[in-house]
Amino acid sequence: MAENVDIVYRVNGAKGGRGSATAALSRLVRRQGPGGRQVHAVRNVSFTAWRGEAIGLIGSNGSGKSTLLKAIAGLLPVESGRIYTDGQPSLLGVNAALMNDLTGERNIELGGLAMGMSRAEVRERAPQIVEFSGINEKGDFASLPMRTYSSGMAARLRFSIAAVKDHDVLLVDEALATGDASFRKRSEARIRQLREQAGTVFLVSHSNKSIRDTCERALWLEHGELRMDGPTAEVLREYEKFSAR
Repeated sequence: MAENVDIVYRVNGAKGGRGSATAALSRLVRRQGPGGRQVHAVRNVSFTAWRGEAIGLIGSNGSGKSTLLKAIAGLLPVESGRIYTDGQPSLLGVNAALMNDLTGERNIELGGLAMGMSRAEVRERAPQIVEFSGINEKGDFASLPMRTYSSGMAARLRFSIAAVKDHDVLLVDEALATGDASFRKRSEARIRQLREQAGTVFLVSHSNKSIRDTCERALWLEHGELRMDGPTAEVLREYEKFSAR
């Protein structure tokens, strides 16, 4: 549950610039003394998520979606308000840390251990992770260093490591946007399975199709504020109208 959550970044020496991402950021910042800026990334957001739900987070670039996920995972402090979770949240993002100089196999082992699996469990599930990720479809990439992987291969492996374990709360940030259609179908099926096993799944994606196919509920954030919370079809319909303006 999120209760009146505010999240603020303090950035020293931030400069102005051009481009859509910078423009989105500039709408949220104000001067905080000489050379400093304050980014109010999430503003007074409240919602309750229930076990068994898959919830999509949608919104324009810079709307606070990824920031909110990090706060739910305990990786960012809140300025005010409270976040309560029943169980341990696990954040999976396309930038999740794996070690480029280690092989895929070694990263699978370290990732599994970091999630609390035993070495025996990791060894048992490693072939399943490799098969799910598809990294060996064009050669034995599992035995090669991660630096030889494409960005899509690395992201698929990250998702596959995280998804092999049942989670109390799984937070997925854009991972489904990096694979081909076959991988996206496998990923969406796994998210549905996690949800059915009484976990809660949050999915951030710019793909409305992924949200529509995976989540029965959606939260729409805009400029850090929760603009709408409801059934996915209704929220996406209003968001698509907004985006088309």
